[in-house]
Amino acid sequence: MDGFLLHLQTEQKEAVLREEHNLHVYSSKDVDMILNDEEEDLKEVIPGTPTDKTLRLDSEPFDSTVKSNANGYSSGKPSKHVTPFGLRTDKFVVKFNINNLPDTENGDTEHANENLEDDIIKRVHPAKKCSLVFHGSGPEPGCRFMYDRIEDRFNALENRIRRHAAVLSSSGLYEEPMDPTIASQRNVFAVGMICCDGEGHLNEKSILLQSSVEHSGGQCVRLDLHNLSQFSIFPGQIVGVEGHNPSGHCLIASKVVDYVPLLASPDEDLHPAKKQAVDQEIQATESTYTQGEISTLIASGPFTTTDNLLFEPLTELLAYATRKLPQLLILLGPFVDSEHPEIKKGTVDRSFDEIFHMEILRRLQDYVEYSGPEAQVLIVPSTRDAHHDFVFPQPAFEIHPPSLKHQITSLRNPGVFSANQVRVGCCTADILRQLSGEELSRNPKDGTPIDRMSRLASHILSQCSFYPLYPPAEDIPLDFSLASEALHISSIPEILILPSDMKYFIKVLYLSGGSEGEEHMKCICINPGRLAKGEGGGTFVELNYQGSADRMNASVIGI
Repeated sequence: MDGFLLHLQTEQKEAVLREEHNLHVYSSKDVDMILNDEEEDLKEVIPGTPTDKTLRLDSEPFDSTVKSNANGYSSGKPSKHVTPFGLRTDKFVVKFNINNLPDTENGDTEHANENLEDDIIKRVHPAKKCSLVFHGSGPEPGCRFMYDRIEDRFNALENRIRRHAAVLSSSGLYEEPMDPTIASQRNVFAVGMICCDGEGHLNEKSILLQSSVEHSGGQCVRLDLHNLSQFSIFPGQIVGVEGHNPSGHCLIASKVVDYVPLLASPDEDLHPAKKQAVDQEIQATESTYTQGEISTLIASGPFTTTDNLLFEPLTELLAYATRKLPQLLILLGPFVDSEHPEIKKGTVDRSFDEIFHMEILRRLQDYVEYSGPEAQVLIVPSTRDAHHDFVFPQPAFEIHPPSLKHQITSLRNPGVFSANQVRVGCCTADILRQLSGEELSRNPKDGTPIDRMSRLASHILSQCSFYPLYPPAEDIPLDFSLASEALHISSIPEILILPSDMKYFIKVLYLSGGSEGEEHMKCICINPGRLAKGEGGGTFVELNYQGSADRMNASVIGI
C-alpha cells in the first residue's frame, strides 16, 4: 500500500514538472538542508547576547557587523577577519553615573532587554525636536589664518588683563588696580598675568606677574607666594594680587584672586542688534520646543581603533543611539585622526576628505534617516582632523549636501550653542591635560581633600576663556588674530564639554558669584573620554538634563 502511494506521488510530481518547465519542487530533504544553512548564516551574523543583563544597557537594533576589504574600507563584502574590538566581551557597561532623577527611564533593564524585532517595529521617536541656537563669533569656513602679527598677540593678552581688571574693580570688592612694580610699604591691589622667568615649568622661585601697559607699562615683577597656604596658578592665568613690594623687585602676596564674577545671563556682550535677533529666534521656538530639557549622547574621537579604519566604535555608537533616540547627538573630533598609524604612514588609498564623507557623514546620514526628522547631530572639529584647517580657533566643517544640513550641523571649535535654551560650551583642544602639566599648586595643610580635575576645569570658567594657557602647547596652532572673541566665554554655560585624554568624568562645578565665597551658579563639566582607545573601545556619555544640575541623569558608558 505504501509503495502504491509513493508511486502515485512521483507520477503527480512529474506531471507538474512537464507542465511547468522552470519549476523546481523541493523535497523534505531540500527544505531541511536550506533551513540548516540559514541557521549557520545567522550564527555568523548575529552577535552574541550579553551574559550579564544587569550591566548591558542595550543591544544593536540592526546588524552592526563590519564589512571591509583588505584596505580597511567598507566594500559590501563580509570579512571573516575579527578585530580585537569585535572580540571584546563588555559592551555598553556603565562606568560612572550621577542620577538625580529617580523616575528616569535611563537604566530601565526591562526596556534594555526588549526583543530587537519589536524595537525596530515599535521604536519611539523623541517627543519634540531640539532647538539649536549658536552664540558668539569665530572664524568662518575659508578664512585666512596664521597671519597673526606680534601686535595681535600683544593686544590679545593686554585685552584679557584689562578686561579682568575692569570686572574686578567694578565688583566693588577690590581697590582700583595699581602698579605692582613700584616699591611701597603698604598693601596694594594689582592685576596681571602669571608668567615664568624661564622656558621650563613654573616653580615657586620662577613666578612673574606681568601687569597691563596702563598700570606698569607691561613690566614684570617677581611674585612671592610663600605666605599663602593654598593657591593654584599656571602660565597665562590672569589674577588679582593683594600684597606689598618693599624693595621694588618682588611683590609679596597676601592674597590671590584667581576668578572674576561671571555673567549669569547669556550674551551680555553682544551688539544690541545681534542680541535682539538672538532673542527673537529663541522666542520663536518657545511654543514649539521644551525649554531647559535636553537628552543627548556625547562622544569624542578618535572614532576608529588604531589597527584599522573600519570605524567600528562609531558604528556601535550609532547603533546604541538608534535604540535610545536622543534629541541631540554631539560628536567631537578628531574624525579623520592625523595621529592614526595608517594616516601618519600615508598608506591609505583615499583622500582624507573622501574618508570623512564616506565613513563619517554617510553613517550619520543613515542614522538620521533611520531615526526620523526629530533626530539631530552636532559635530565639532579638532586640530587633529587631517582633512580640516590646522588652526585654533577652528571654523566649522562645510557640509555640502543640502539634505543633511537641517539635521547634521557643524559648530566652531571652540563654540557655544543653546539646545532647548540649555547653554552648552564645547572645546576639543585638550586643555585639561595641558593645564595639568603646567599647573603649580599648593594644597591646604589641614588635609582638606582637593578634587584636582574639578579645579582644572574651573580654571576655564574663572578665566572666561576656553584656552587660558600661555604660551600655548606645542601642538596647538593658536592664531591670536582669530582668538580674541572666539575663545572668550561671556557667560556661564549650564554644560561644559572638555574632551581629554585624561580619565573620563562628570563634575558639577560650583562657581563664585558677585561676592567672594558665594555660590553663584552650577555648571556640569563633562569629559566623555575617547570613543576608541588603541585597539579597544573607550567611553561616551549619555545625559538627560531637566533644567538644572540637580535634575539630571548622566552616565559614562564603556562601548
